[in-house]
Amino acid sequence: MKTMKEVPLEDRPREKIAKKGASALSDTELIEAIIGRGTKNKDVRVLAKEICGLIQTHRQKIRYEDLEAIEGIGPSKASQITACFELSRRYSPTGGLNMHVTKPEDILPHVAYLKDKRQEHFICITLNGAGEVLGNRTITLGLLNHSLVHPREVFADAITDRAASIICVHNHPSGSLDPSPQDISITTQLKEAGSLLGIPLIDHIIVAKTGHVSMRERGLV
Repeated sequence: MKTMKEVPLEDRPREKIAKKGASALSDTELIEAIIGRGTKNKDVRVLAKEICGLIQTHRQKIRYEDLEAIEGIGPSKASQITACFELSRRYSPTGGLNMHVTKPEDILPHVAYLKDKRQEHFICITLNGAGEVLGNRTITLGLLNHSLVHPREVFADAITDRAASIICVHNHPSGSLDPSPQDISITTQLKEAGSLLGIPLIDHIIVAKTGHVSMRERGLV
């Protein structure tokens, strides 16, 4: 694993947040951004990976004591992370609990912010076998096209998450809910790629100020 100093500046967590937003980061990168630095004997990337493993094991039951028990995590870093969890719990529409996604409406709380965006955002939401949300990441900003919304970009994090399936979401700043020919073409490409990888695309949802449309319900997935 590269140390943080070996990672190109534009690929470091805080720089990525400034450029793409926090939703574009993996869980480990978010932790790297929160704790900022490692210790003399443990790089921040190694430390973040250990913390991420602990969080994934305990989910929302992570405790201050669990974090402080990790070598390299002192009271300051343990406090930072537990404070982030508490803030997330207070403002999460699900109360900090994993949601079971069974219909398009279930995913909307995770992407409610998109309806007010003036630029198109393409989001990939990864799900486990139980239909629970594992991750929510911004893949690209700007007008959608094949070069930006490429299967390798969409499925890279899904593979890392060991996802069982994905749902893609993007917004239409114009307010129109009609899928464009480009939307349909990208959906078809992602559906085919998902079938090959064994990580099916179960829906592609378009959101706007006027509402939302499920491309699965339209028969396009």
